[in-house]
Amino acid sequence: MKEATAKAKGGIGETIRTIIYAVLIAVVVRTFAYEPFKIPSESMLPTLMVGDYLFVSKFSYGYSRHSFPFSLGPISGRIFGEMPKRGDVAVFKKPIGEPIDYIKRIVGLPGDKLQMINGFLHLNGKAIKRERVEDFVERNHSGDTRRIAQYRETLPSGRTYYTLNYTDLGGLDNTNVYTVPDGHVFGMGDNRDNSTDSRVLTHVGYIPFENLVGRAEIIFMSLDGSAEWYEIWKYPLAIRWNRIFTPLSG
Repeated sequence: MKEATAKAKGGIGETIRTIIYAVLIAVVVRTFAYEPFKIPSESMLPTLMVGDYLFVSKFSYGYSRHSFPFSLGPISGRIFGEMPKRGDVAVFKKPIGEPIDYIKRIVGLPGDKLQMINGFLHLNGKAIKRERVEDFVERNHSGDTRRIAQYRETLPSGRTYYTLNYTDLGGLDNTNVYTVPDGHVFGMGDNRDNSTDSRVLTHVGYIPFENLVGRAEIIFMSLDGSAEWYEIWKYPLAIRWNRIFTPLSG
C-alpha cells in the first residue's frame, strides 16, 4: 500500500509540473512570439470580420511593458524597437481611457501630416490613390446580405488594401490636418465611416510607439457567429473556410 500511495503522489506531482510547464511555455510564446486575438467589431472591414481569429507577432516592433500580460512588463519605453511600415495592421493599447486592445491600419508615421477631404485620405499634402471596385457583399449566418461601397487604396510605397465608405460626407470624412508627433503613429480603420481611431483625438488620438503590441500576421480561424469557439460540433457550418490562412502582412 505504501508503494502504491507513493506512485499516486508521484503521478499527481508530475501532472502538476506538466501543467505548470505548459502554462509557462504558453506565457513565453504569447509574450515574445505570437499572441492570438479575436476581432469583436466591424471597424476593420473588409480586411477583418467579426469572428476572425488571428495571430499577432509580438517581435515585429520590439517589446514594451504592453508586450506582457496585463501590461506588467519590467520595461521602460521599448527595446529592440522597429518602426511600423505604412499599411501594417497593428494591435495596440488604446492610449486614452481604458487601455484595451485596439486594431487599426497604420497610415501615418512620425512627422507625417494627414487629412481627410471628402472621404479621401491625404498624406503629406497629396491624396492617396483611391479606386472604386466591386461592392463588398457580406452574407450572415441567417442568409441576409448587405452591400457596401468598396475602394482600393494605394500608398506611395505601392502597398494596397481595401476600405469601405458608406458616404464621403460623414463626420470623419472631412478633418483638420493631423501632424503625427515624434514617437507616435497614426492608425485608421478600413471601415472608414464605422471606426473610432486616431482621427478622434479625444478617444484614441496619436498612438505612442510604446503602446504597440504587435503586427497582425495571419487569420487562423473565422466563425460567422452561428457558433461559439467551444461549440466544435457546429464548426463545419460556422467556419468561413475561405478566410482561414489569409495573410495580413507583407
